[in-house]
Amino acid sequence: MRLDEFMSVRVVTIGPEEAASAAWLLMQRERIRHLVVADRSRPVGVLSERDLGGRGGADLRRGRVVRELMTPRVATASPGMTLRQAANLMRGRLIGCLPVVDGGRVVGIVTATDVLNELGRGSSRPEVRAKRRGMRSPPPSARKAAKRAGERATRRKRAPKRG
Repeated sequence: MRLDEFMSVRVVTIGPEEAASAAWLLMQRERIRHLVVADRSRPVGVLSERDLGGRGGADLRRGRVVRELMTPRVATASPGMTLRQAANLMRGRLIGCLPVVDGGRVVGIVTATDVLNELGRGSSRPEVRAKRRGMRSPPPSARKAAKRAGERATRRKRAPKRG
């Protein structure tokens, strides 16, 4: 699956010279956790809720502009990038979103939540499946059988030797 098949095309951007408090209010109003920082529609950074200090970050945001708090070297994706490639890029860089850029302009955004939603729908299968171990106890009949086998082994060890 390619990013252009599931990316969000409604990208909320902000300018690098905007107030950090304005960025926070924009995120709250739009109910999003990432803003693409754009200068003349070209991405120059990403600003996350974490960069702004979250709910308790009013002191961090006070008197500062977006440029001071954003992540400047933004990793981007192309619309034709696969879901797996995007997931690996995000995991490798420990980032929560990828602006999707075509011809130098932002055309979409993919977040970690988008990637997980697509994987959850079965859009892409992992290359190697890990063997699952059950967390449940064995059924009671199996536990009783194991206990009896252990008791028999203990009795054999304790039995006096006849000679």
